[in-house]
Amino acid sequence: MTTPPAPLPDAARANWVDRFAPEALKPWLKLARLDRPVGVWLLLLPAWQGVALACAMSGQRLDFRLIALFAAGALLMRSAGCAFNDVIDRDIDAKVARTAARPIAAGQIRVRQALAFIVVCCLLSLAILLQLGLPAIILGAASLALVAVYPFMKRITWWPQAWLGLTFNWGALMGFVAVVPEDGLRLPALLLYASGVFWTLGYDTIYAIQDLEDDALIGVKSSARRLGRATPLGVAVFYALAFALAVAAGVTAGLGPSVWLFAVFGLILVWQVWRLASKTAVSAPVALSLFKLNIRAGFALFLAISIGLWR
Repeated sequence: MTTPPAPLPDAARANWVDRFAPEALKPWLKLARLDRPVGVWLLLLPAWQGVALACAMSGQRLDFRLIALFAAGALLMRSAGCAFNDVIDRDIDAKVARTAARPIAAGQIRVRQALAFIVVCCLLSLAILLQLGLPAIILGAASLALVAVYPFMKRITWWPQAWLGLTFNWGALMGFVAVVPEDGLRLPALLLYASGVFWTLGYDTIYAIQDLEDDALIGVKSSARRLGRATPLGVAVFYALAFALAVAAGVTAGLGPSVWLFAVFGLILVWQVWRLASKTAVSAPVALSLFKLNIRAGFALFLAISIGLWR
């Protein structure tokens, strides 16, 4: 009898894929990172924030149709993006302890199969995108360039996390223009996007701490390697900019007293920095737990913006 594969290192041991999914489907669900849904949330929440910000500025109720469409789109595009990343990084993944068991690196899924999976996800995403209006469609098409280049950034720059920030927060712009296509991108949306870029730069630097030793051995670059012992200070600066820009977005959008609720977002970021700074060496499990806190941070900001609808 074959022993089922253990959960991947950055997946919860009790995740639903390893516990309940049929064995034949597990590699495909893991290729889509559905055993580790944190990335889906971190891709989705900026889009929800953009929708909420536009609704608040235009005096509309929160558009739950758009909330649902962006949820489906984030799930599909995150799945396609992860599969594409794994195709490009299959040789690197095989040399890194945390990623060696990923389906392509482990030989469970062939490259051609993964490419077919990517095509299907993209076609379904296109069907959703076509329902969002022309400005959002144009922005969605433009985002493909960011997605396509991202897997190569760790080979050419110490700051691939910054490129991920540009990519992951594109939904803030799309969410905004999907609500008010006639207004285009306004300053609050651009400030929210900039806030998200620095937020991602911070949390993905924390995430990269898990791979410091392996990355150094194989020559992969990251902001965590570049910052070294200054990582807590670097993350503090990134998070301070993320908070300041988020507040600026709320103020320029005219959200009123609800901007004070952005403090919850800020406190979650401060807690992460404090934990980083309080340890001489941050272990991989601690880095992963701090990274996962950003789902709460993103939700806190989304809810604070949404409360601005009732000002």
